[in-house]
Amino acid sequence: MSNNKLEFFYDCSSPWTYLAFSEIENLTTRHKLDLIWKPILVGGVFNAVNPSVYATRANPVKEKSKYSNKDLQDWCKVRGIVINWPKVFPVNSVKAMRGAFYAIEKGSISEYSSKVFYSYWTEGKDISQPAILSEIINSLNINEEEFFSYIEEETTKQALKLNTQELMDRGGFGSPTIYLNETDMFFGNDRLQLIDELININP
Repeated sequence: MSNNKLEFFYDCSSPWTYLAFSEIENLTTRHKLDLIWKPILVGGVFNAVNPSVYATRANPVKEKSKYSNKDLQDWCKVRGIVINWPKVFPVNSVKAMRGAFYAIEKGSISEYSSKVFYSYWTEGKDISQPAILSEIINSLNINEEEFFSYIEEETTKQALKLNTQELMDRGGFGSPTIYLNETDMFFGNDRLQLIDELININP
């Protein structure tokens, strides 16, 4: 198996994606993989190909929800992060995810994504609000005026739509979705361990 490229389709509005984010750079470093960041809008994916997510939220299975919360906190211990369920959920992450393209261009996508995830999932801040995004980018010494101008450009809006559509065209249905060398798809935080094992088996 020739392993040199890992694509990470992600939306910061997902707690399981935060878990995956906290490990994916370690994985790519261990195996000398090129990490390709692919910001998406997961709500667009749900609307188009996976509307069952909304039905599950509206009518949750009590036992499954209880276990899911335990599972989430167990993974937090493994990943070394803190997730406190935010009051605003789901959150409109469109501006934050457009901002990811700016961070990619500036070479600060890891730091930017980390701040967005932490602000929302640990501190419970509403990342749809410009004031919260201002806090995030100011902490990274990003030019505020330039950032907010960038995320309102049509090319930026289109880039987010194109990544979201690309994921669906390639068989994806949620976040995080990871592709190893373009064709081998994996979904979910726990699949990072599986990718690790498969690469070890087939170096």
